Amino acid sequence: MPDDARPIDPDATTIRHLDLALQGGGSHGAFTWGVLDRLLEDGHIEFQGISGTSAGAMNAGVMATGYHRGGREGARQALRDFWMDVSRSGSIFAPFSASKVNNITDSLSLDMLPGYQWASAFFRSFSPYEFNPLNLNPLRDVLHRHVDEDAMRDCALHLFITATSVTTGQPRVFTGKDLSLDALLASACLPFLFQAVPIGNDSYWDGGYTGNPAIYPLIYNTTSLDILLVRINPLVRERVPHRSEEIMDRINEITFNASLVSELRAISFVSRLVREGKLDPGRYKDLRLHMVSDDKGLVDFGASSKLNTERAFLEQLFDLGRTAATRWLKKHRDDIGVSASLDIDKEFLKSPKKAR
Repeated sequence: MPDDARPIDPDATTIRHLDLALQGGGSHGAFTWGVLDRLLEDGHIEFQGISGTSAGAMNAGVMATGYHRGGREGARQALRDFWMDVSRSGSIFAPFSASKVNNITDSLSLDMLPGYQWASAFFRSFSPYEFNPLNLNPLRDVLHRHVDEDAMRDCALHLFITATSVTTGQPRVFTGKDLSLDALLASACLPFLFQAVPIGNDSYWDGGYTGNPAIYPLIYNTTSLDILLVRINPLVRERVPHRSEEIMDRINEITFNASLVSELRAISFVSRLVREGKLDPGRYKDLRLHMVSDDKGLVDFGASSKLNTERAFLEQLFDLGRTAATRWLKKHRDDIGVSASLDIDKEFLKSPKKAR
């Protein structure tokens, strides 16, 4: 048995209930795969709801499919099969071979490849309606091999998948009978790479613009007070970007984190009012929030590395995720159902550093 698979507490038999909130972030979603693998391995944690966006939505759909068919082990195997398939279908995300990067730099990002800047300029100059008029999307084929729509809808895990309405700019949360492969594709639809996904009378782009991930569906639709956020987008980068690609990447990170920060600010405010007796606890939830992340391990991977689907890189992210989840379980497993282990004000509402 590997070291990180050993039980946290051999005498712990209490079943603990936990909702999951899974961020998006391209191939960095393999970090979340590692986290989920470790959590599923723990037989004393049960999940009720999963809110996912973009890569988080894909992880949710694959996990629900595997869970419905084969329980925890079925979910673990389904996630592994999906990400290994992604590693064999790298052209889905980028026309680059990440193996060439190591001949130029030690980074696993792709922005040091000779053709990367040209490709970035190309995608900013031409829309997917121009360079891909047939709307070919190999990601659909990968999802078709690993996600069962009926399983997503019927699974004991309640899924909430967020996409952004192109017409209204508002989030749309797909759940229940509305869950589909199109919903997953919409949640991961980057506007400069893919045509908007039509569903019903509207069309949708990536859900990260309006909820990365959305927390409120879990608040209103599940009974659990404990929500675990799996965060893969760094909040803080100490170095000011200078190159145009770095500037755009940082703007995207800030944009994709903004909705989450705003929602957590509101949750913190409501929880404080409930604890102070100013709101009815029968109508409002004093949530217990938790978070698994690894900024130290992920911060050196630039935004372009989210296009890197080399198997070695995905397995490295998986290992980082398992390690982060194991670390969190050892420290905070007993907090589930008792108290929050995430200080929202400290982690997300930091004041700017004062100039000396």
